[in-house]
Amino acid sequence: MEDKKIRVAITHGDTNGIGYEVILKAFEDPTMLEFCTPIIYGSSKVASYHRKAMELETQYNVISKAEDAHPNRVNLLSTFDEEVKVEFGQPTAESAEAARKAMARAKEDLQKGLFDVLVTAPVQSAPNPTREDKALTVMCSDKVRIGLVTTHLPIKEVSQAITVEKIVDKGTIFHTSLRRDFRISSPRIAVLALNPQPGTEEEQIIKPAVETLEKNGIQAFGPYVADEFFGKDMYYDFDGVLAMYDDQGVVPFKTLSQEYGVKLKAGISAVVVTPDHGPAFDIAGKGEADPQSMLHAIYTAIDMFRHRAEYDAPLGNPLPKLYHEKREDGDKARFAIRAKDQFKTPLEK
Repeated sequence: MEDKKIRVAITHGDTNGIGYEVILKAFEDPTMLEFCTPIIYGSSKVASYHRKAMELETQYNVISKAEDAHPNRVNLLSTFDEEVKVEFGQPTAESAEAARKAMARAKEDLQKGLFDVLVTAPVQSAPNPTREDKALTVMCSDKVRIGLVTTHLPIKEVSQAITVEKIVDKGTIFHTSLRRDFRISSPRIAVLALNPQPGTEEEQIIKPAVETLEKNGIQAFGPYVADEFFGKDMYYDFDGVLAMYDDQGVVPFKTLSQEYGVKLKAGISAVVVTPDHGPAFDIAGKGEADPQSMLHAIYTAIDMFRHRAEYDAPLGNPLPKLYHEKREDGDKARFAIRAKDQFKTPLEK
């Protein structure tokens, strides 16, 4: 498994953004080809325009189908032949359609198993290759991993969307992903409160959800008030943080992960990740885009593919269990005290 070169499909994103720039920059170093075979889903004409405009030197091999990908080259699979007008920094219907076509072809090839992992370059409104209700959005960096219970909802609708069942489902997906995708044997998950002060949602929804996760053998703790949790660096004590809505997770994540961030879909059969930034229209075409997030998205996808293979291998031929595991409650008690104290009044503390 260690020697297998992973086939990494990469969609080109919005053609008026920084997609091609960060992709081509990511493969400027030829050593990248020693451990992966990249297949860029896009347009050879658009790629050529971007490459020439920013004087990028990365060479690529144009192919018409994924089966023809050369293992020792950067491969560019043309997903359409039509001319596309490139207007750097200007999101247009034409550039969005080019992104959609690349994603559609990649999704088709993904279902056929023609590559191993999918990395999507940024678009303004991402075509989602997965069913959102069956997946968990997780943002990760070297400092923190944050999962989102709800996404893309107005604030006034968040409290109605949160249920015990939903938090338990997302927490369970998160737990499995931390074990299978990140190879953390006994992950600890912090669950954030919805409100800055304890309210109905905490008492009737979030606390019961945490208790259910615990009963299911998952080390879940909370609910924690978000500002105190991040303000006191409590995230260092956990392998993952489950936030209730976008801004509650996205704002601290971007503050803590300024150098790079990666977003992934947990809970689906395919490995699908994306750099945690948008098309960056303000710098498109200027040659200023940093490829670090794209590089880390590629690294993360490759690691996840290998971790899943390692995790799944023993399950294919399990040995009979010869002992009874004794549950350790020490960590649970220790972290539960910190969560409980947050909801005490000044007189109770």
